[in-house]
Amino acid sequence: MRNRSCEIVDTITEPLHKLSVTKERLDEASTVEVGQTPSEVVSTEDMLELHHYEPKTDKQDDVPILVIAALINKSYILDLQPARSVIRHLLEDGHDVYLLKWNEPSRYDAGLTFSDYVNRYIANSVDEVCKRSGEESINLLGYCTGGTMAAMYAALHSEKVNALGLIASPLYLDDTGGLLELWSDETYYDPETVIDIYGNMPSELLYVIFTLMDPIDSTIGKYIRLYENLGDEEFVMNFLRMERWFSDGIDVAGETYIRLVEDIYQDNKLFTNDFYLNGEHVDITEIDMPVLQITGEDDHLIPSEASQPFSAVIGTDNVSTIEHSTGHIGLLFSNSSHEDVWPDVAEWFHT
Repeated sequence: MRNRSCEIVDTITEPLHKLSVTKERLDEASTVEVGQTPSEVVSTEDMLELHHYEPKTDKQDDVPILVIAALINKSYILDLQPARSVIRHLLEDGHDVYLLKWNEPSRYDAGLTFSDYVNRYIANSVDEVCKRSGEESINLLGYCTGGTMAAMYAALHSEKVNALGLIASPLYLDDTGGLLELWSDETYYDPETVIDIYGNMPSELLYVIFTLMDPIDSTIGKYIRLYENLGDEEFVMNFLRMERWFSDGIDVAGETYIRLVEDIYQDNKLFTNDFYLNGEHVDITEIDMPVLQITGEDDHLIPSEASQPFSAVIGTDNVSTIEHSTGHIGLLFSNSSHEDVWPDVAEWFHT
């Protein structure tokens, strides 16, 4: 009878204990290690840092890769943990890798435009990498809005770009079904109203928006999965890394955010070749270098349909596509992506 009573008590108290442990583990998210691949900051400008990574092979390709992070979240999603790091994968395949990292813009940076990002920050970073490597042109690899800006730069400065890789980048926004495109529809949303209030687009507001795109999974589902996998330390640590990244956003400069929503998302101007930076035409037919599109079949934020059509309107026929059965973040972080996608990407940049 006593043993049966103990079993009943254990059955009742075990979930309570696991809930307590779950909370303790969640509290670790802010301190879990991320972005551990060694690098050196070789250049800074305003909120920009240009990182150069330590090589992982005896010999590296002559032409380096400059990785351009997205504007909205911290760049360490590209190097979240050693076993599933885009940066480390490229290094281990013999590439010389740089990263253009964005930090938080201040309220005084609210007037920064795409021209500032593309013709100043990216342009200066490319020049620095060219100078350090001794090459006249380099490879670019952009993630999400980093890819959109990489495409702008390649159109304006094609002579400086040897090859262009675009990861889940918003490039064709015309009824593709992507959640970001639906959310930013001009019928319902005016970005200037937000910027008039805040100056910059707050990362906290963006976090709420992304949470509401899948509210059940974002507020309940993922914590149930954590609860069920508390005994799997690898699962827990990766969960905590993702939690840190999701909640560790950066603001977006106000004027750039308005142009992103109005010109790119609402009016599709980059794709239609009607986009200008300070009066200078961003002529996408000048993108004449080899291009690689990397998209996720299950990407609900930037679906393949929001990227791949761009290949048909640029100035090169040398376009390759890798489409993988994963989502927007899974392209960078999932085990399957590092088995099936990134070896091919690394090889493509060798050619």
